[in-house]
Amino acid sequence: VQLQAFGGGLVQAGGYLRLSCAASGSTLSRYFMGWFRQAPGKEREFVAAISWNGGNPIYAASVKGRFTIARDNAKNAVYLQMVSLKPEDTAVYYCAAGVTYIPTVSNAYTYWGQGTKLTVSS
Repeated sequence: VQLQAFGGGLVQAGGYLRLSCAASGSTLSRYFMGWFRQAPGKEREFVAAISWNGGNPIYAASVKGRFTIARDNAKNAVYLQMVSLKPEDTAVYYCAAGVTYIPTVSNAYTYWGQGTKLTVSS
């Protein structure tokens, strides 16, 4: 499956944005989905994940209550709605698909998108 993340951009602190991840080559309903991010000079970190049927979303503590992950299997897409953005949310965001459900572990994901950059200005 090929994943493409898009929707990043420049946003002011306190603003909102929605990232999208489109899939091709396979149906996303076969995979649990996650979002990770990597800030400059830092390691990639888990952001959010959602199970095959859209249930049981989980979030990193740093984004819980501000970010919402959702999926639309009919559209073969996953989304990350982000509100109350902070400068520390600045990063390249990656969507990923996995089979073995260990949602917070990057090695559990088999397929990765190319990333979309979010910059939050203060």
